[in-house]
Amino acid sequence: MNTLVLRETILNFLKEDLGITGDWSSLNLKGKKLRGTIVAKEEFILCGTFLFEEVIRTLDTEAAFRWKFKDGERVKKGVIGEVEADGCALLSAERTALNLLQRLSGISTKTREMVEILKGSRVKLLDTRKTTPGLRVLEKYATKVGGVLNHRFGLFDAVMVKDNHIKAYGSLERAVVEIRKSIPVTMKVEVEVESEEQLNQALAVIDLIDIVMLDNWEIGKVEEAARKLKERKPSLKVELSGGINEEKLKLVKDLPIDFVSTSKVITGAKWVDISLEVERVDNDERP
Repeated sequence: MNTLVLRETILNFLKEDLGITGDWSSLNLKGKKLRGTIVAKEEFILCGTFLFEEVIRTLDTEAAFRWKFKDGERVKKGVIGEVEADGCALLSAERTALNLLQRLSGISTKTREMVEILKGSRVKLLDTRKTTPGLRVLEKYATKVGGVLNHRFGLFDAVMVKDNHIKAYGSLERAVVEIRKSIPVTMKVEVEVESEEQLNQALAVIDLIDIVMLDNWEIGKVEEAARKLKERKPSLKVELSGGINEEKLKLVKDLPIDFVSTSKVITGAKWVDISLEVERVDNDERP
């Protein structure tokens, strides 16, 4: 992850909370050392420890951390880590640091649940671009920790010809041909196919396509569509998408496809419950 981008992102998060004046509730604790215990209130897949650290270190470069677990490991209720930092810095950064840790751990936990359904299958789970604006890199990091393969990060790193592109260009074939003329030769092209008619159009320009996404196809028709595509181009990857949840994953895990993509690993995730309990390290007894 680009450290410059990460630092800028964290600064923006903190500015949102601190405003111009800073944390009035904690200003008088500057220079006073606090020890914080990071406590899991439930079982989950841990994700975002380095972000938690970076948020606090942005306000106190000498902050020290001790974790009992690493990103990607399952934790149970109890202490998962400790931090020692300047009192003002720790309490000013607390909410932002916890928000990120709770959000990303929730995504990793949801992702792991869905990945486990495909255990033993040749089909790999992918995430999507349905992410929270401003948090895409972090949320996709969380899905990767949970076990998926990342789909494209943005509009800049791969071509995906969707239904609105097909309408705008006039046809699937024209869209693929025109787009291929303007992109780098190393860039992959994926095409979204919603019907038998579009499948035939994709077959007509199959040499220009790297991945075909079967979008919202009936389960019973997926195998035949995948067979037609791979007979024409064995190296082609076939992806299935549309309404993918846990129950549907169970139905598609043995189909002759390569990928299943779903936004549910992010949109269906809930925050996990984590708290920070602090105590003073010095002997200052002032109220």
